[in-house]
Amino acid sequence: MDHVTYVLDEDRIPRARTAGIVPAPEACHAVAGAIDEAPRCRAEGTSRAILFNLCGHGHFDMQAYLDYAAGHLQNYQYPDEEIAMALAGLPSVDTD
Repeated sequence: MDHVTYVLDEDRIPRARTAGIVPAPEACHAVAGAIDEAPRCRAEGTSRAILFNLCGHGHFDMQAYLDYAAGHLQNYQYPDEEIAMALAGLPSVDTD
């Protein structure tokens, strides 16, 4: 399994409009991944069960969706140095 990053964009919004449920933004990425995987399996001739976790609804996120659709929100790439600084502040955890 590979890590895939999804960004909310105009290509993803019509899918949310036709799904019959408004998923939370975090879950939209899982839905998008499952939708993207199906044609890949079809092209490879592979039959697979594609599972994803729809773990919430976006009713509390409706204003954010409206703001994004109206062009009031921009995608933001969090700076690598800020990520490194935040990770440096986490405690070390022994995984053995």
